[in-house]
Formats: sequence, C-alpha cells, structure tokens
Amino acid sequence: MPDQQAIKLSYTTHRQQAVVRLDFAYDAELIEIVKQIEHARWSQALGAWYIPKEQFDLRLFFEAFRGKAWVDYRELKNANKGQPITTPVASKAHYNPKTFKSKLSAEVKSQIQSFKAWMEQKRYAPNTINTYIHQLEIFFGYYSDKDPASLINDDITRFNTEFILKYGLSATFQNQTVSALKLFYEKNLSRQLNIGEIERPLKAKPLPKVFSKSDLEKFFRCITNPKHKMAMEIIYSCGLRRSELINLKLEHLDSKRKTLSVINSKGRKDRVIPLSERTLQKIKSYYREHFPKIYLIEGQYPGKPITASSLQKVFEKALQKARINKPYTVHCLRHSIATHLLENGTDLRIIQELLGHKSSTTTEIYTHVSNQSLQNIKNPFDDLDL
Repeated sequence: MPDQQAIKLSYTTHRQQAVVRLDFAYDAELIEIVKQIEHARWSQALGAWYIPKEQFDLRLFFEAFRGKAWVDYRELKNANKGQPITTPVASKAHYNPKTFKSKLSAEVKSQIQSFKAWMEQKRYAPNTINTYIHQLEIFFGYYSDKDPASLINDDITRFNTEFILKYGLSATFQNQTVSALKLFYEKNLSRQLNIGEIERPLKAKPLPKVFSKSDLEKFFRCITNPKHKMAMEIIYSCGLRRSELINLKLEHLDSKRKTLSVINSKGRKDRVIPLSERTLQKIKSYYREHFPKIYLIEGQYPGKPITASSLQKVFEKALQKARINKPYTVHCLRHSIATHLLENGTDLRIIQELLGHKSSTTTEIYTHVSNQSLQNIKNPFDDLDL
C-alpha cells in the first residue's frame, strides 16, 4: 500500500439521498482538493464529506487525488458487484465553483467576509454560514462585472435560468441562493429584495422513513458495545437529534425528576424530556459500568464527546449485521419514536414538545406514516358484494 493518506469511499444515505461518503484523517491539502470537486459537500450530520451517488465519477475522483492520496474504493466495488462505478458525465454540463469565486473583486470579497462575521456573531449554525457564503460567492462571481448594489430581482431570475437550471442544480440550491441573497441585502446593503416576486421551486415533501418495531429489535440486538447501544437507545427513546446526543452532558440528566434537558439545540432552544423508568435504569447501569466524565456518551478520549462520524459507523455496522436492507439513517430513530408514540395514542401536541418542533405542522407529518391510522381506514371496496 502506498505511503500516503488514505481516503475510504463507501455508500450511505444523507437527507434521503444516496451518496458516496469520503472518510480520511484531517489533512488541509486534501480538504482543499475535495472542495474543488463538483457536488462535494461537507455534512455536519455525517461528520464527513460526501458526493451524491448520481454525480459521483470514480475516474475523475482518482484524477483529483493522483499522487496525493490512496483511494480505497473496495466497498463501492463490492456493493456494485462488477457494475461500473463511474457516472457518465458527457451529457451533463458542469461548472467549477473555483472559477466563479476567482472572479470576485476585493471589494465584494470584503463585503462577503463582513457578512460572514455578522452571521457568526448572530450565532447562525456553521452549516448555514458555510452554505450561504458559498451561494453568495457563486452568485456574485457569476455577476462579477456588476456592482452588487445594482443587481435587481430580474438578475436573480436570470441566474436561476442561465445557471441553476443549465447545470441541473437542485431545488435546494435554488432556495438557498435566494435565502442567502435576501439576508445579505438586508444586512449589507440595507435594502430588501422583493423575494415574493421571485419564483421559488416547489418544495418536495418526502415522508419520514420509520423503523418497524421488529426491525428496531433486530437493530438494537446487533449492537454489542454497551456505549454504542446506549447512544442509539437514547436517540430513539428520547427522540434526540444526532447533535443533541453528542452534546448531552451528565449535568443535563436529573434522576430524581426523571428528566433529560436538551440545551441550546436547533433554533437555540432548550427543552425537557421525561425519561421512562426503563431508560433511566439503563442510564444508571451504563454510568456505573463506564463512569463517563463529562458527556453521557464519550468518544475515544475521556471527557470528549463521541463524534458524528463514529455514530454513523456504529449505525451502519448494526444495520448490516442485522441484515436490514432499507435506507434508514440515524435520524430515522427520531422519526420512529414520534410515529410509535402517535400510534400508542400520544397527543400530537405532546410529541411536538418532546421533539422540539417550532410548529405543529412539522409534527403533523407523522400522521401520514402512522400504520395504525392507515389500518383503521375502512375501505368501501370491502362492502361490495363481489
């Protein structure tokens, strides 16, 4: 094996999309190369870089890292069982983000950096900051011959048509661009764009994927490491997001009140979750055996939280061991407890509070995937004398 940094490729799912995951030890040079690969994005949830499977081309990936890293693609090869891994790219137009970013004037770069500093001070989520800055750099690079102050709604519409649609970019990309521009103009140029006049793409509303209870039982039985099992059980039992589990400290647990506090979560909100007696006893047993110092689930080093990438690997390994061939993600555990609570008769408002949803509309999506609700429907076909 060459004496080089290794990049391991594997298939997984991210936001209900099949992707190729890139795993490698931190290396600034390799990260810069990844940033130049079209469609490559960083995921806080995965704790890794990824490329949508349909846009991934192994040949081009090898070229990008030739002489820089050893590419381990054995998992892709095994998963495809001899089928080509590369994706034909000749029929689709491509763009290089670096080309557009290089066209930015010093003045525009300064405005964007000022905007970034403001977002950081306002404590926007890191993913939001990175996404908005990326969108602004592409947009203003596209209009590098114009002053941002002179751009109007028609320019955004033209960008949608001549850039986003031309390169087959997603509806999410389009919405993120509009949102980034709206905030940028309000903050930096003290004027508002007439966003209502700009056509936004229809938003997809995919239903959440939910574990059946039999799949859940198989999944949990296949996790033998007590720490890993505790992590997955807490995510399901308490309906936590992955980041909430990672940041869960011992001080957030109250055994007397039988509660768990989620601090500074999505939307900078706190919430309190009741612990079932069984969950509480499992937590106490786990603590007595492993004595975590600060975080309930700690990683390789005492006092440091487990990483998102470690959780993802534990999850994928358990799915594989349980022979569950469904596109589940870690977040599906959260979807599953919400749906199962609903099927057990829990009020939707209570589920909303447990999950920390800002709007009840978000929680109502679980009514569409509840098996109990669907099975209670009486089909008129059954009344026909046939």
